[in-house]
Amino acid sequence: MHTIVRFFQMGGFFMFPILLVLSAGIAISVERWIHLGRVKKENTHMWDEVHPVLAEGDFDKAREMVNQDNSAIAQMLSMGLARQGAVRRREDIEIAMEESLMEIIPQLEKRTPYLALLSNIATLFGLLGTIMGLISAFTAVASASPAEKAALLAASISEAMNCTAFGLMSAIPLLLIHARLNSTTGQIVGSLEMVSVKALNSISTFSKRAY
Repeated sequence: MHTIVRFFQMGGFFMFPILLVLSAGIAISVERWIHLGRVKKENTHMWDEVHPVLAEGDFDKAREMVNQDNSAIAQMLSMGLARQGAVRRREDIEIAMEESLMEIIPQLEKRTPYLALLSNIATLFGLLGTIMGLISAFTAVASASPAEKAALLAASISEAMNCTAFGLMSAIPLLLIHARLNSTTGQIVGSLEMVSVKALNSISTFSKRAY
């Protein structure tokens, strides 16, 4: 713990903005991770319940089920099943579900792009802190005696590099989390598209039988 505190103190003023950026990134990461995990769980649960009902062609019951649920899949299917009760054309039902999907995707991607931005900001703060530290170091060396210059310059550069190190230590995890959240979001969107196609196929099958 003493080593960490010492490392932070040696980095100078710009260690604090980097720490603030890292804290914001961690807060966003935790919130998004929990939210996307909950969305996946809710979607899986809803689809396991409504899929057999759709396969049986009981669209009235399916419509009632999705209207009582708040999951992303339920929102999308409710739009499609509402059209199914009013029209018979597959294209109209498909458009309704695509429209709902366009509303759902921004909610899934919400705040995730900020992680990449915060990662870049942390890196830039680290570089800025190092540059400012080097400027101070060379200014101090200019007025030092020849015997002290080498030792003073080495110590000052070592301190200045701490800022860059901390910036990179903050940026790399944020980038990795950003990639993981993007992957999870892509999986959820892919599952919604798959559900949309399966629901459309069920509706089309029973609509043809009705005729």
